[in-house]
Amino acid sequence: MSLRNLPLRRRLRRTARDVFGWKQLRAPQIDAMSAVMTGQDTIVVMPTGAGKSAVYQVPGVLLDGPTVVVSPLIALQRDQVASLTGARGRPDAKAVNSAQGKRANAVAWERVREGALDFLFVSPEQLAKNDVVAEIAAARPALVVVDEAQCVSTWGYDFRPDYLSLGQARERIGRPPLLALTASAAAPVRADIIERLGMREPHQVIAGFDRPNIELEVVRHQEGSAKRRWVVERAAAEAKPGIVYVGTRREAEQYAEELSDLGFDSAAYHAGLQTAERTRTHERFRDGTLDVVVATSAFGMGIDKADIRFVLHATVPGSLDAYYQEIGRAGRDGEPAAAILAYRPEDLSSQRYRAGGEPDADTLLRLMDAVRAHADGVTGPVLHDELEMSQTALTSLVHLLEEAGGIRCEAEGVIHAVPGARRDTCAKEALRIAAARVRLERSRLEMMRAYAETTSCRRRHLLGYFGELLGTSNCASCDVCAPVSPESLSREQHQGVLAGTGGTTHHSEPCDVVFLPGTRVRHKSWGEGEIMSQEGDRVTALFASAGYRTLSLSAVSDHGLLTPIAVDGQKKTA
Repeated sequence: MSLRNLPLRRRLRRTARDVFGWKQLRAPQIDAMSAVMTGQDTIVVMPTGAGKSAVYQVPGVLLDGPTVVVSPLIALQRDQVASLTGARGRPDAKAVNSAQGKRANAVAWERVREGALDFLFVSPEQLAKNDVVAEIAAARPALVVVDEAQCVSTWGYDFRPDYLSLGQARERIGRPPLLALTASAAAPVRADIIERLGMREPHQVIAGFDRPNIELEVVRHQEGSAKRRWVVERAAAEAKPGIVYVGTRREAEQYAEELSDLGFDSAAYHAGLQTAERTRTHERFRDGTLDVVVATSAFGMGIDKADIRFVLHATVPGSLDAYYQEIGRAGRDGEPAAAILAYRPEDLSSQRYRAGGEPDADTLLRLMDAVRAHADGVTGPVLHDELEMSQTALTSLVHLLEEAGGIRCEAEGVIHAVPGARRDTCAKEALRIAAARVRLERSRLEMMRAYAETTSCRRRHLLGYFGELLGTSNCASCDVCAPVSPESLSREQHQGVLAGTGGTTHHSEPCDVVFLPGTRVRHKSWGEGEIMSQEGDRVTALFASAGYRTLSLSAVSDHGLLTPIAVDGQKKTA
């Protein structure tokens, strides 16, 4: 029987087997692939190692027209192209980026024009170029894929301004179906991705977040110097290979040097290094010749390495979204792995500072006036020169004012003032939006703090943040539910200062009131929200106006603070 005559799901399975050598596909993969094949906008949230790339690779072979994959890192593009072209069925894949020679890019475009290319990989920066967009539009792509889609979100953990223009780029190339992929996106990030990419009633596949082979542990410290010594000793003691995440470039260099002095093959990785050096470190780690990489959050996105045995955070991340994404790089082979957080409450202050930046009204008004001064529109580079503002800050403010209704961004990156829009009103609205995002960002940091300080099951807390219930009362694979060896304890813990003391969390008796994750509720002061988790006598909800809030169920019951209004119908796949 011809492949085209087979039912859709059988076609997908047959292609996965014949072209890629995969004997089976998981239910969430089949679900997402089916939506892609029928032309639906689709957003997929699957843990690292769950096979997100397969969701576009299998349909990409079957669809008529090339699949354009927007991928943020050149090293990641290189890995994905090699994986595709090395598959059993030899699909044709090329990348266009600034790191390869003009000849290589020219060959890729020739294949596109010939209609012979199955997959084209580009960075978001490439889609800011008019000639690139025109080439892609002429090829009439069957699908656009946004990989690492959390980068789209202005409150996502890895925000990149170039991602904000992808929705407009998609419109300019004919609005093909769009697939957004991410390993970690809680409710507000998913909503932001959908809105900013202009996705219409997207099919959502949210796969299980639980990774029981990763043991969760938090070790609390009081002294910064003691914490530094402990991080080096713990990284040296853990099974290799591993990743140590740090907050600054200087820390990356220092920790890598100390581990090297102990005889380990280690390297620093951060955005301040030359591209060639970062690529070399990435490849050495992937190939197994490095024991430890000490990195800022710039490292690890999309890294294809299954045997990472530990991820140690020397600095507390700014959100559980970031933390989950980074620890998810451990244990992709299903073997035991460790996710360790060296926690010092004072370290939260730097994250609070990062979450506290709001634009001022004068800057917004200056930007609006500069746009209005160009009756025929103005481009970003011109505004950059006129206002002497960094490109990142300018891009963020432009999109903030666009959301506030003061300006609009059109084809080819031209920015226009909206006729009739009052500058002061638009600036106030932009400030309101920015303030709401700062409140949300700070509440996300509070959720991170609560995870570090909880005295209840750490896995239950982490899964609850993403709206998923843990099926058992004791996970047996976090430091709260399972015994921890004395060697893993910090000096402060040996002295009786245990993780969780000094925080606001506590063991609570179960409450008769039950709020399931996903339940829509209304709060008397904060308006509508969504239940994220319930633990003992506490319930955590996410409110658009106030961010994450954890409430006492007894207070909720006594004062009628929360009123259920609906149950979220969002599709979830266990």
